[in-house]
Amino acid sequence: MANATKRGTKKAQATASKQKNVQRQVESSERAKPAKSASASKSAKQTGARRHPANPLPAQHQSKPGKEAALRPRPQFKAPDYVGSGKLEDMVALVTGGDSGIGRAVAVLFAREGANVAIVYLNEQDDAEETRRAVEAEGRECLTIAGDVGDAMFCDEAVAQVVERFGHLNILVNNAAFQEHSDTLEALTEEHLDQTIRTNIYGYFHMARAAVPYLGKGCSIINTGSETGFFGSAKLLDYSATKGAIHAFTRSLASNLVERGIRVNAVAPGPVWTPLNPADRKADQVKSFGESNPMGRPAQPEEVAPAYVFLAAPSCASYISGAILPVMGGPTG
Repeated sequence: MANATKRGTKKAQATASKQKNVQRQVESSERAKPAKSASASKSAKQTGARRHPANPLPAQHQSKPGKEAALRPRPQFKAPDYVGSGKLEDMVALVTGGDSGIGRAVAVLFAREGANVAIVYLNEQDDAEETRRAVEAEGRECLTIAGDVGDAMFCDEAVAQVVERFGHLNILVNNAAFQEHSDTLEALTEEHLDQTIRTNIYGYFHMARAAVPYLGKGCSIINTGSETGFFGSAKLLDYSATKGAIHAFTRSLASNLVERGIRVNAVAPGPVWTPLNPADRKADQVKSFGESNPMGRPAQPEEVAPAYVFLAAPSCASYISGAILPVMGGPTG
């Protein structure tokens, strides 16, 4: 297993380098273009128990794949008003992209509901360690695994590590994603397209295929879709296409696995404050991220994570499979 871990780490580092190269290509093509002025700020809506950051957000930019530790303001993932009630007691969950953003918030709430959690991440070691500490603070165990979900062999190895550590697997959350905007179809390079599809589609297939032999009645798979999978996005052609494919994959896999008693669903978030977006847009564009949403602001990860708990818990969603649950801050499109 040690050799497999070294191989996975090298593969992950190579993939991170590819992502940075795609980012450099996009940024180089845009340097000569004049920046568009930001739209007038919309009043943010606060509908929860505590206040969430609103626009304008601080201008900032990150290199791929992005680090949550460097994000300002820090994403809110602890959900202090969420009280666990044992919905996932003694279950084991594997969350890809679990080092930051939605994945981290899901890992924390799963632990609060009684699950032990394994997280897969590319190479963001510091972020992964913070997630581990947060899960352990909930009184549960956390296994961290570095590697590239676009590599089928790594996915097999990661699932095997989880089962070896915890003895079983009940929940798979496919959440890892690659996103990099492209202003025109002509500017979307083959390398760029390949990186998006390998992470967002191949990764979901590979992980599901590796996990299914260990899943049984009452277990579930939850995929992360997107509002772009419903409505598209002019400058996220490849990303939107993969998210639409994830929605179709979710419904199809739900039909495929229903005879085994395995439920398959997806959550389709709107804009969420995670490292994905400051690692995708120019610094001045980040200030207005999520502003056009009906809520007038991006969601915080802790506002999205309870949807995953709902879909994972047999006590809540035993009759729900093939659903795409929108968490978009209101009607959009």
